[in-house]
Amino acid sequence: MQDSTDTVTGTDWLDSVRWNADGLVPAIAQDADTGDILMMAWMNRESLALTAREQQAIYWSRSRGKLWRKGESSGHEQRVKEIRIDCDDDVVLLKVEQRGGIACHTGRRSCFYRVLEDGRWVTKDPVLKDPDAIYGNGGHRHE
Repeated sequence: MQDSTDTVTGTDWLDSVRWNADGLVPAIAQDADTGDILMMAWMNRESLALTAREQQAIYWSRSRGKLWRKGESSGHEQRVKEIRIDCDDDVVLLKVEQRGGIACHTGRRSCFYRVLEDGRWVTKDPVLKDPDAIYGNGGHRHE
């Protein structure tokens, strides 16, 4: 079986994304160098198009109902090195350079810092920077 290469131009490539009923697609941010999974967020058509154009991770904040430029308040930007899509066209993978080494609003490198052990979630990864020092508002916030 031979894979075909999509040769679309302009923003036609956005038409091949299988958006959910809310017009969103899950996006996984992965460290381009280490392969570590940093976070998962949602993107709409506009945020994915802007991300591709600017090479900066821009997500859709469902809670705020607006675009969310990763790092806009924390300084922890994600510079996009590569954008991939899965075989079903319904999950986007961003290979990124995580500025400041922190992707999670809890001050950790990754949002996936807990491990299931003996039926409970155990925190494994340390806080690298106090969220209050990052956001100055109690710290518990997604950008």
